[in-house]
Amino acid sequence: MMAQARQGRNWFAIWISVAVVVVLVGVGVLVVWMNNLANAPAPRPESSGINEETGAVVVGTGAGQVDVFFDFYCPHCQEFEDYYGPTIADLIESDDITLNLHPVALQNLNAASGTDFSERSANAMYCVAEAEPEAAFPFFQSLFALHPSGSGQTDAELASLASEAGAPDISACLEDRTWEKLVAEQTREIPANPETGGAGTPTLLVNGEYVLLTGDPQADIVDRLG
Repeated sequence: MMAQARQGRNWFAIWISVAVVVVLVGVGVLVVWMNNLANAPAPRPESSGINEETGAVVVGTGAGQVDVFFDFYCPHCQEFEDYYGPTIADLIESDDITLNLHPVALQNLNAASGTDFSERSANAMYCVAEAEPEAAFPFFQSLFALHPSGSGQTDAELASLASEAGAPDISACLEDRTWEKLVAEQTREIPANPETGGAGTPTLLVNGEYVLLTGDPQADIVDRLG
């Protein structure tokens, strides 16, 4: 009888161990699935003005590749557009470059002022690119020209700017924050500064190479195009 009892306890212990292993495997599978889901590419607008691979808003068709990661609320990004914007616009006009715009939302920029403008304006950029690709760059230029500060522009004001740029009906896209996941993805994808290891805005890449900004558009962009 004692041998039978020990045998019964052994089988009970085995089944308990098996059950624990099954639970742990299940948890592991769930963790992997959740990680894969979190790292999956965000949906992209179905638009000729969006690079499906990178999620960038594409302007122009030139051979040179210029990537800019920016936050409309970032004062340094506003300065970047003031200094570098005219040169970039000229290079687009002369068909020397394709400009890849990466709208991001740096939450710490908005914390002090209690606004969510970074996210709203980046989402608006995608709303415009989806509705009318040709309007994306004029919208980008006109919004930066306002040097957003304080609480930033309202959704109604963003919609008005979009309409003036050539995308007349993005109100629903603004209200629904349709592309907020894509904005979050772009924010995570900001390239790291090779000297500091940090990531921030503005970030400029020319033909895939990170550029340490000097304030000279000729040296930082034109000369690097070859």
